[in-house]
Amino acid sequence: MRQLYIGGAWVSSASGEAIEVVNPATEEVIDRVPAGAPDDVEVAVRAARAAFPSWSRTAPAERAKLLAAAAALIQERSADIARVIATDMGSPYGFALKVQTLMPAGVLSSYAQLADALPVERRIGNSLVVKEPVGVVAAITPWNYPLHQVICKVAPALAAGCTVVLKPSEVAPLAAYALAEIFHEVGLPAGVFNLVSGRGPVVGEALATHPSVDMVSFTGSTAAGKRVASLAAETVKRVALELGGKSANIILPDADLATAVKVGVANAFVNCGQTCSAWSRMLVHRDQYDTAVRMAVDASSSYVPSDPFAEGARLGPLVSAVQLERVVHYINRGQEEGARLVTGGTERPLDRGYYVEPTVFAGVESGMTIEQEEIFGPVLSIIPFTTEDQAIAIAEGTRYGLAGAVWAATEDRALGVARQLRTGQVAINGGAFNPLAPFGGYKQSGIGRELGESGLEEYLETKSLQL
Repeated sequence: MRQLYIGGAWVSSASGEAIEVVNPATEEVIDRVPAGAPDDVEVAVRAARAAFPSWSRTAPAERAKLLAAAAALIQERSADIARVIATDMGSPYGFALKVQTLMPAGVLSSYAQLADALPVERRIGNSLVVKEPVGVVAAITPWNYPLHQVICKVAPALAAGCTVVLKPSEVAPLAAYALAEIFHEVGLPAGVFNLVSGRGPVVGEALATHPSVDMVSFTGSTAAGKRVASLAAETVKRVALELGGKSANIILPDADLATAVKVGVANAFVNCGQTCSAWSRMLVHRDQYDTAVRMAVDASSSYVPSDPFAEGARLGPLVSAVQLERVVHYINRGQEEGARLVTGGTERPLDRGYYVEPTVFAGVESGMTIEQEEIFGPVLSIIPFTTEDQAIAIAEGTRYGLAGAVWAATEDRALGVARQLRTGQVAINGGAFNPLAPFGGYKQSGIGRELGESGLEEYLETKSLQL
């Protein structure tokens, strides 16, 4: 069994208990990690607190050097780390390499550069306004992007001068362990980064309530985020939340329909649909609706459930038996409420593994469960609209506001619609994801932003010195 990483050393958990890590493609146990206990959290927080004064005073250029060295090691070991992610999480290897490993390496490198150019102090009248690190940060991360989501929190926190206690998801924790090994190898000072694996109700809640934790940064479901925020409020600590989504892909009638549908399907099914910002609702004008449904079915046929290491694999398994059960439940619910299943369904496509067919629903109406709730699987709902205003109303008709897309003949028309959406990021005519731009949501999709300068600001306090 693996150990915890606390105070610059690998140590055993006080619990003595283990959590099995399962390969979702084979359903076999591939590793075991400690089921951390509140006593482990106490030791880790003390280590982070002890390391904070020195780390916060370390020259930004020195912090930048260590982060850059870690980023270089991730790139150097990217093939191995991608294999780890493909094995314990199920992402197709090519995606695990490019998006799950090399992209977070780039994000870490970007924070090395930002650390060396932290916001400088400035004068406002008779005041000197300075930025200082928040303090000890508890980072609680999910399983769907098990390295990227860790880097999105740990990199800006360390760049800002904070110290960190990380609780990775117990479902797919092995990439976080690889990162801890890298931080140790590059010489990150003891206590600056600590890793306590374990379950959310035990380790996560102990971190959220700990009086010596100054900030909690959480990524996960909206329900779990509400719980974290409630617990953190007891000690009035800063909270950053990156939560769920039910993003709308609006295809206006003058858009390139074929391209919009093809890209929309790809976005809905990427990472087996286990992406909080996935465009899981496709909105199409009624005059083009039947054509769009046929196009979506055709596009879905290229997403064949397969082993993550198979050549050309595009759709791996869902991460766990629990997640498979959840997705099957929603597919059944869609049919019960009258949506029309046009491809896919609940039949298991392979003899073993937590696989589900890529699924498309037509005849979906606003208010249906599959149109309102985050499914977190390869399930696409196609919804008709008649007017532009109606499309916007449908897009806005959920509690979420994380992402979305607008397609139109001109960029100006698409921007006009995008500006009316209360959502954190909108792709215009297929605009690519930018890992240096702010990422986060409106409404119940979260609080705060990750990535780029905005992500760094989350980990800084503002102080006014009156002169």
